[in-house]
Amino acid sequence: VHRRWHGIIVGEPASKANSRQLVRIAGKWRLIKSKKARDYVASVARQVEPLPEAQQLRAPIAMEAHVYYASERPDLDPSLILDALQGRIYRNDRAVREMHLYHHSDREQPRAVVTLYEIHDDDTDAD
Repeated sequence: VHRRWHGIIVGEPASKANSRQLVRIAGKWRLIKSKKARDYVASVARQVEPLPEAQQLRAPIAMEAHVYYASERPDLDPSLILDALQGRIYRNDRAVREMHLYHHSDREQPRAVVTLYEIHDDDTDAD
């Protein structure tokens, strides 16, 4: 059984590498997700209904993502999307073993169009 999931996530994901802030917690400095990153993850949680655990995709998983940013400036970085879908579409984002990513611009409607599907050894052609 090859399970797949397809969805459109409204909003612009922050680049995970550029979306950290330094805060002091219990006297120690820690890097945490920025407010923009936390807001995006919360937005995904409101938009994407979690699959029941038995229906969640299992490793290995391939991802195709067309990310529409409000400008040409952001780096193409699916890390925050992967984090936000963890526990909703698959158990852990380490299950994603293959990615096909595309950077687009849409100032009016930033979004990510994401397709995830299980891949298996029998999906590859034999020599």
